[in-house]
Amino acid sequence: MADRGQARLTAEDGAPNTGRYEKLYAMLLDAMPSSVLLIDAQLRVVSANRNFLEKARRSESDTLGQRIGEVFPPLLVDHMDLERRLRRAFDRNEATQGKRMIYRAPGLGTRIYYYNLVPVAWGNTVEHVMLVLEDVTEQLRSGEEARRAERHLASVVESASDLMLSTDVDGRILTWNVAAERLSGYSGDEVRGRLFSEQCAVLERDLVSQAFRAVRRGGEFGTAEWDLVTKPGALVPVAWMGSAMKDDLGRVVAIVVVGRDLTERRKFEAQLLQSQKLAALGVLAGGIAHEIRNPLAISSSAAQFLLEDPDDPEFRRECAEKVQAGIQRASVIIENLLRFARPGARADMEPVDLVPVVRDAAALVANQAGLQQIRMVVDLPSQPVRVDGVTSMLQQVFMNLLLNAVNAMPKGGFLRVSVERSGAEAQVRVTDTGHGIPAGEMGNIFDPFYTTRPVGQGTGLGLSICYSIVKQHSGAIDVESVEGRGSVFTVRLPLP
Repeated sequence: MADRGQARLTAEDGAPNTGRYEKLYAMLLDAMPSSVLLIDAQLRVVSANRNFLEKARRSESDTLGQRIGEVFPPLLVDHMDLERRLRRAFDRNEATQGKRMIYRAPGLGTRIYYYNLVPVAWGNTVEHVMLVLEDVTEQLRSGEEARRAERHLASVVESASDLMLSTDVDGRILTWNVAAERLSGYSGDEVRGRLFSEQCAVLERDLVSQAFRAVRRGGEFGTAEWDLVTKPGALVPVAWMGSAMKDDLGRVVAIVVVGRDLTERRKFEAQLLQSQKLAALGVLAGGIAHEIRNPLAISSSAAQFLLEDPDDPEFRRECAEKVQAGIQRASVIIENLLRFARPGARADMEPVDLVPVVRDAAALVANQAGLQQIRMVVDLPSQPVRVDGVTSMLQQVFMNLLLNAVNAMPKGGFLRVSVERSGAEAQVRVTDTGHGIPAGEMGNIFDPFYTTRPVGQGTGLGLSICYSIVKQHSGAIDVESVEGRGSVFTVRLPLP
């Protein structure tokens, strides 16, 4: 009683303080992000904070003093059994926590709340009950959207034709989709917890482990082709690509790996390669037949004249020369074919300075270039540029490239040949301003017997022999050309 009397004394004698506390109480209620109603024993609203009034679109005048059934729709009050719960709170000082309420204010969408009933007791008497409403509409909506997105993603993963799996940072399998089950024969339960590397071919497991370690350290998984071991023990070629899953702090927490079955592609590639081989063989056979038939025809005609035993000695000598020339031309064609097939052995290679080799090749074509009004520039370094090779074979490469450049400029032009170092390579570049190579023919220029020169003026073996020789020297030939403007052939050879 002393406490209550003291409270009355403070309220009566300290009115300014009382007003201040009421104002502070109202400010605190209005600042709360929840809706708060204070209800008396007659189930009337004696206080409502700003959050509730704004969300319910009500004013204080039509809220304060109203019964709870007039503030909320009667059907909602009955459905929630709110009046009974409030009376239990008053009669038994019994709180209600975490109950769900679905409420729609006039003109607004449906909102979902969790509400608590908190008895406010003075001594042993409950004078008021506080109704606290927590709007959880957005949280539930976000959660539902997240679950919907998760279900959609799971559906995509399970219906994908590619293998899709996830692992922890150590490479242990967490998920394994239907496509992976179908191809491997292992169910998700059978592989869950296993190292992904154990599902790959034995010889490739170290490479798989290295890829996962790289991701764990913040690097890239990259792409790779590793054979998948199926349940029966067969090996299936699969192209894999992985990426890291990171948390909000940028730490790798899991790894997602996607694989594509290469079985059908490998079959197609093998069929394509076989068809290309047959096509190349057909071109080669046709080229050989065409090139050898001409000198044989000449030799055959000359031999027939000789069989007639002509009286003219000069005619007989001319026929014999034609027979010999035809045989020599056929022999050269066969020799070039053998050189294309077997350009030389690595055992014959020795250090070769490209500078004098290119200088000598340029000197051999300089006269013909001059006759065709071609200005030729030879740009050579003062220091040796040595590679491992065979001098005669490399000289043949540069001679062929220079002669091709000269033949591409029958009406004159500019020809430049240079030698330089570039990183770990030596580069010999032949540039001309000739007629160039049509874009549609760029893929054929290194094929045997392919030529754009008139019949009888070239065998079409020059560039194919160059290509074979350069490959034998572990190098490469790059070609850039624009039709009507010229071409650039670059021979790249590794420095020792």
